[in-house]
Amino acid sequence: MGSNATLTAADGHRLNAWRTGPEAATRGLVVVQEIFGVNSHMRTVCERFAAQGYAVVAPALFDRVQPGVELGYGQEDMVRGRALRAEVPESGTLADIDAAAAALAGRTLGIVGYCWGGTVAWWGATRTKHFRAACCWYGGGIAGTRTETPHCPVQMHFGEKDASIPMTDVEAIRAAQPGAEIFVYAGAGHGFGCDDRASFSKPDADLAQSRTLAFFAKHLA
Repeated sequence: MGSNATLTAADGHRLNAWRTGPEAATRGLVVVQEIFGVNSHMRTVCERFAAQGYAVVAPALFDRVQPGVELGYGQEDMVRGRALRAEVPESGTLADIDAAAAALAGRTLGIVGYCWGGTVAWWGATRTKHFRAACCWYGGGIAGTRTETPHCPVQMHFGEKDASIPMTDVEAIRAAQPGAEIFVYAGAGHGFGCDDRASFSKPDADLAQSRTLAFFAKHLA
């Protein structure tokens, strides 16, 4: 089981993070939160990757606005999460991703993110050079930055019935990034990989996770 850690970004900002997995691991993952903070679900996600032998760090990106945020998945939580996300500058987010990567120094690194974190994982691929592979689960902001150039292989997962990411966006991403692996899950909605959400779909989540693990096994070898 992991524990809380403190990271320091290049601009001096100190933030919390969940750190887990074997310290002797040669492969590491930065896990990027949804708009609900590094809550119990995100810690569970981290522990699942740790069980596969990865050293894992999940930075608390909301700490730049309000430390210690852990939200649930109700409507009020969603409204609050969106408001918090809007206050976090992209530059700060990237600085915190850099700090998480630095905490895993000496390992072959990947990045994986969910919801907002799916977009941030895409930025990790395009705006940094820390990572050998990036996996993005239902990142709503990817379409808006789809023409950026990734520095590593990228895999993406989308739900066909995601109300916030239309299939026209997914097709636009596919056209802009023909080298990316892009999977669409028939009938799945946004957040289909989160077992704390009403939209959870275990068959789709299991398939997406198996593809994610295979992707990282290939590119972080």
